[in-house]
Amino acid sequence: MRLAAIETLGFRTVTFVTHLGRIAAFVGSIFVHSVRPPWRVRRLVGEVFDIGVLSLAIVCLSGATVGAVLGLQGYTTLSRFGAANSLGAVVGLSLVRELGPVLTALLVTGRAGSAMAAEIASMLTTEQLDGLRMMSIDPVDFVVKPKALAMLISMPMLNALFICFALFGGYVVGVKLLGVDGGTYITSMENAITWEDDVAGTLLKSFIFGALVGVIATYRGYTATPTSAGVSAATTGTVVVASVTILLFDYVITALWGV
Repeated sequence: MRLAAIETLGFRTVTFVTHLGRIAAFVGSIFVHSVRPPWRVRRLVGEVFDIGVLSLAIVCLSGATVGAVLGLQGYTTLSRFGAANSLGAVVGLSLVRELGPVLTALLVTGRAGSAMAAEIASMLTTEQLDGLRMMSIDPVDFVVKPKALAMLISMPMLNALFICFALFGGYVVGVKLLGVDGGTYITSMENAITWEDDVAGTLLKSFIFGALVGVIATYRGYTATPTSAGVSAATTGTVVVASVTILLFDYVITALWGV
């Protein structure tokens, strides 16, 4: 019994390390193709449109809703301690430091990351990637690289839009509906948010989350089983793995940098 348990542990450990090595080689291949021509700018712009522009509706609407809820809950809590005038600082810090990059990454993962994995897995299943290899075109360079780079580029911009709409939603609820002074709301927010600790932190998180989602989505699609069930598994696995990875890395970044 003990020997079987040790064998199972060893097999899973070797499998895990092998899997990490394949991911590292995959990331290295993307990086090598990213720093040398051809640049494939047209495909990159198209992927940025698919990931960024087509995600604007859900990101902006979700941001406004989250900001409104945060303003309402923050006012209810702060008013108990006579600190309702600090609502702007609470809403701003919560969104810039934590909620903005994390929720944006989760939303983009569900909408664009899953679609990215499904598209690549479908190309694998229908042998389109093999067709590219027959024409001496590397699928990593032609298909994977533009998608991963587009995710890296789009995530910070979507994060900024999410935060802006969320701050607007919090302002509408706090100032227009609950009666907090508008000048006090804006002033407390400006005094609480700093570039070094808050804005730079949210940019760092959004870049890292964009890289993680791009790599996970493309890798899961690129290594999917070439069947209809494999496409479904790649899509579901992308959402699950990317969401958990985002939350784990969010904790690590917050603990190391304090943002």
